[in-house]
Amino acid sequence: KAEVFHVALFEKVAASVIALDHLDSFTPQGLSNTVWAFTTAEVSDPRLYEKVADAIVARGHLEDFKPQAVSNTVWAFANAEVSHPRLFEKVADHIMTLDHLGSFNSQDITNTVWAYATAEVSHPYLFEKMANAAIEKQDELNSKEIANLLWAHANAGQ
Repeated sequence: KAEVFHVALFEKVAASVIALDHLDSFTPQGLSNTVWAFTTAEVSDPRLYEKVADAIVARGHLEDFKPQAVSNTVWAFANAEVSHPRLFEKVADHIMTLDHLGSFNSQDITNTVWAYATAEVSHPYLFEKMANAAIEKQDELNSKEIANLLWAHANAGQ
């Protein structure tokens, strides 16, 4: 477990976020950073994750989510072992509507497929699209990203 110096801070923030009627005031990056921070600090509150996921799913579209926010969000849920199929479906649907993944960097690509494989969410078309994007960016992939990308595809059977 990570050493968190202010567990009380995370607990208070979680309680405050959960108590809100809605999360409309959160930017896409704010939503992503929130679950990323809780996951990275290994402070889990399933109600917080559910609140954030529900807020993302309730949005009409994810066009205002930058690739890093998309990938960090699904990474956080997968790494925290929090299941939210509607969130993963919404994110996959969003990625599939994009004409190309040129704005996704190599880490965005690998973190996304790693998250889907880890969460055991099957989406062959997403994996194919991400594989094609990874091939286009193959010169940018570092050794860890290559390993994670291959692991995700092998683990997901994609």
